[in-house]
Amino acid sequence: MPQGRRVATSDDLEVSAYLEIAKGMEGVGPDDDDGQKSVNEGVVVIDFGSQYSHLIARRIRELKVYSMVAQSKSTWDSVKHLNPKGVILSGGPASVYEEGAPQIPSWVFEQHLPVLGICYGMQVLVHQLGGKVSPGAKQEFGYAVLHQDSSESGDSSVLFKELPTEFQVWMSHGDRVETLPPGFTGMAYTENSPVAAIGNGDNMYGIQFHPEVNHTPLGQDILDNFLFQACGCKADWTPGNVVHDSIKNIREQVGDGKVICALSGGVDSAVTAGLLHRA
Repeated sequence: MPQGRRVATSDDLEVSAYLEIAKGMEGVGPDDDDGQKSVNEGVVVIDFGSQYSHLIARRIRELKVYSMVAQSKSTWDSVKHLNPKGVILSGGPASVYEEGAPQIPSWVFEQHLPVLGICYGMQVLVHQLGGKVSPGAKQEFGYAVLHQDSSESGDSSVLFKELPTEFQVWMSHGDRVETLPPGFTGMAYTENSPVAAIGNGDNMYGIQFHPEVNHTPLGQDILDNFLFQACGCKADWTPGNVVHDSIKNIREQVGDGKVICALSGGVDSAVTAGLLHRA
């Protein structure tokens, strides 16, 4: 396969959108309502350079909640159109104590949204809120058994609601949390990570492991709890919502004008052409 060639799968948002477009190609005029609702809420994934950032977004969409990936330097103005219900902080290769390490955007705290930090996301959350992160004595990479701390209860337990007290997770980190920020408690631990999950009474959580990968079998349940218990999201998003909004935006911008579309035959240009045809 040529280097850089994209392989389309049915898991891709673009491919899903294309299939939605194809289903509605026939008989849709410019004034027709296809019955789809606009995207009116979602979850923002802050990308700290993780290879899994877009996988996190995909896992959220699999739960029928819309998500978008934003950079760590994003502004509130760039995401507020989504009406964010919560924020997930991705992992990443940096260490919080390195010069130039990516930081959580200020709007995340200013908007008082529910937050879930994953791996580096938990570490930078701890760091920015006054806790301490240090290099671990031993890197933790691979499977680990997570033990919930039975002495902790209350709001922090929302993340693990109806989950067993011990379950398998996937770790990939070198640093670890040494001291928690004010107001946070430890929720779980592993053999090599005394602090593997944290939470406070204000819907802010951190987990050292990766719930988005298949190696954490109950990871989707954790994301489910965050989305619906902590954020109060509604499970009503489909790829058709994006199609509906895209067609609406095209009609508003183009009006009675004409559009020239270059079609290569790839997924991206095919989706664009399909949307233009529907509009």
